[in-house]
Amino acid sequence: MTPEFLLVASLLSPVAGGILILAAGRSPGARDILMVAAAVVTAVFTLMLAAQVLDGARPVLTLHQLMPGLPIGFAVEPLGMIFAAVAGTLWPITAVYSIGYMRGNHEAHQTRFHFCFALAIVSALALAYSDGLLSMFIAYEVLTLSTYPLVTHSGTKEAMKAGRTYLGILLGTSIGFQLTAIIGIYVLAGTVAFTAGGVLPDGLSPALLGLLLGLFAYGIGKVALMPLHAWLPAAMVAPTPVSALLHAVAVVKGGAFAVVKVVAYTLGADRLSAAGANDWLVWVAAASIVIASSIALTQDHLKRRLAYSTVSQLAYVTLAAAIMAPLSLVGAAMHIAAHAVGKITLFFAAGSIHTAAHKDYVSQLDGIGRRMPWTMGAFALATLSMIGLPPAVGFTSKWFILEGAVSREQWIAVAALGASTLLNAAYFLPIVWRAFFRAPVAAKSVGAAAPHGGDGHHDHGEAPLPMVLAILTTAGLTFLLFLYPDPVLALAEAMAGTVTQGGLR
Repeated sequence: MTPEFLLVASLLSPVAGGILILAAGRSPGARDILMVAAAVVTAVFTLMLAAQVLDGARPVLTLHQLMPGLPIGFAVEPLGMIFAAVAGTLWPITAVYSIGYMRGNHEAHQTRFHFCFALAIVSALALAYSDGLLSMFIAYEVLTLSTYPLVTHSGTKEAMKAGRTYLGILLGTSIGFQLTAIIGIYVLAGTVAFTAGGVLPDGLSPALLGLLLGLFAYGIGKVALMPLHAWLPAAMVAPTPVSALLHAVAVVKGGAFAVVKVVAYTLGADRLSAAGANDWLVWVAAASIVIASSIALTQDHLKRRLAYSTVSQLAYVTLAAAIMAPLSLVGAAMHIAAHAVGKITLFFAAGSIHTAAHKDYVSQLDGIGRRMPWTMGAFALATLSMIGLPPAVGFTSKWFILEGAVSREQWIAVAALGASTLLNAAYFLPIVWRAFFRAPVAAKSVGAAAPHGGDGHHDHGEAPLPMVLAILTTAGLTFLLFLYPDPVLALAEAMAGTVTQGGLR
């Protein structure tokens, strides 16, 4: 199979899956089987394409040329392939988990849910494969619109309010800032096509370069850089599989990917660094890391704690891109994958606890590890990745970011990384301690009010089997990528080596 065939096949598979999901909507069993089959086929085609990109293939498919320098199409390179592989690989795992969650919680409108999920996946893949800023912008907007029904899935007043925040921030920033920056790039460079090392002409002032960087950093709202992060905690009203999609599979990873892509393939890391136009973003990203981690420490609601953790972890990627050292760009690319497998495990665990034990707050989790040992064991491994400790892949990506910061003498970045490691440990390890080393609180009688609105039900062991299998699979990936990071590392190094002068010095 040619790289071009695999590119098209990986994009069409989720489209076909979405159509089949709608066609089989009246037969839940057939619908779920078709959904998982489409997800598996998408993953296979995506990984086959990744293997060819590792061997040097760079497939290109131009759909339309609006004007000279304004292409709409796809061009696969190593950084985009990392993001595509993350989205494609995690979809079948999330699909299996979703079946257990949606049925276990008797959720309504499951066909609509799975259809929108498929649309989100193809949007994420189109974003990953985009050949220029215009293609990226279109895919970015479709991703926002396709995930809105997922955020508002329950239809409650709280969900609709969260949906308005979601659309307001993401559409407002993309149209107000990102589109303005794209127009500016076209005026200055005559093209918006992605090019290794950037497309901007020489001689631009540091102030103008800094302005363009700022328009992209805040115009790509999905990266949740403070203070434009409120949409992410608000969206936690959505079902947990949606939280997994937002935090790990597509949405925030799309934002993190887009920031690194713009720095590497539009603005030019070497140009920005030489002009000192990146220094302000180092400080902003470092502050976001520490502030978001500090807020996470105060959150008792488990999903909100995880949400603020994501804001902090995404700022790692922004920080790495802002440092603009070859090693930090490697770390940024690797952290897209590392955070994906770690954070999806944590959200899977949160959803399993909600489904099996009807608990949503950290203060309710005393002794839960004795009743749900597989779930909480996976949770514990994923926390190591978030903290940045071995044997989880989060250690590897953060080590590269730290090396890049030291090589550029960005000591504020080094300080932020150190502080966040301590803060991450402070808000994750107590959860593990509660789960395994504290005695469970005596259950209240059925019907009595439980703390924080719980229903007083007794725990009944693990969540449904599909959910447990999904959690163990993603937790295993955090360990496997620590032991064998070579494919992701090779793609990350290929990207960094071609977009910075002197390769990986």
